[in-house]
Amino acid sequence: MIFAWDFTDNFLRPLSRMGGFFLLILGIMWIIYALYETKRRGSFKKRKVEDWDFDVTKFLKGLTYIGFIVGIFSILSGVGELILNEYPSMAYNALNPGAGRSTFTAIFLIIFGILTFFKPINDLPIASIIGVMAATALVVIIALIIPNGVVEFIAGFIDPKIVLIILFIIIFAIVALIVKFYIGVLIAISKLISWPPLAFIFAVFCLIQGFLLLVIGVSITGYI
Repeated sequence: MIFAWDFTDNFLRPLSRMGGFFLLILGIMWIIYALYETKRRGSFKKRKVEDWDFDVTKFLKGLTYIGFIVGIFSILSGVGELILNEYPSMAYNALNPGAGRSTFTAIFLIIFGILTFFKPINDLPIASIIGVMAATALVVIIALIIPNGVVEFIAGFIDPKIVLIILFIIIFAIVALIVKFYIGVLIAISKLISWPPLAFIFAVFCLIQGFLLLVIGVSITGYI
């Protein structure tokens, strides 16, 4: 077919060959995280912090949310490298023709991709966001599929708009409570990896590995 699009060949395979590039991006993201957390906490070594520090610029806050996207692409790159046996950079393939994947790089991308994806969870009211999205979607679906006869019947007792508002509030409350209950583990992980010294160590490691792959063509562990 003319418009056929293959996800593996057109997206996942090229992405899996960009492992070194995504490691550099991860390194930059974790430097931003380290700077952000240092500014937010008022100290490089301070472990605990309250809610938003309003002295932190909106620009820096916005950059931390890019972690969601960077994390997803890094995970996909690592998974693609593993399952498709693809090299993580052109330099790596040139130095090791036919060697295929760098297992260490692929696993590293997946783990740090997950951590980078989870990092902003500590800063976002994620339960409220998911609650609003779920409530909005369900109310819209209900409004679209409910028969006109039912709407007219309800209108005889109460304004249908009020019913939809009540449904929205109920669904939002239920979903937000459920999500908040189960997301505790993710928030704990997010708080752990938010410590600036740890974020800086992550950044340096990613930058070194990314540089070695893209420029020299080797992994920090050698040829693994």
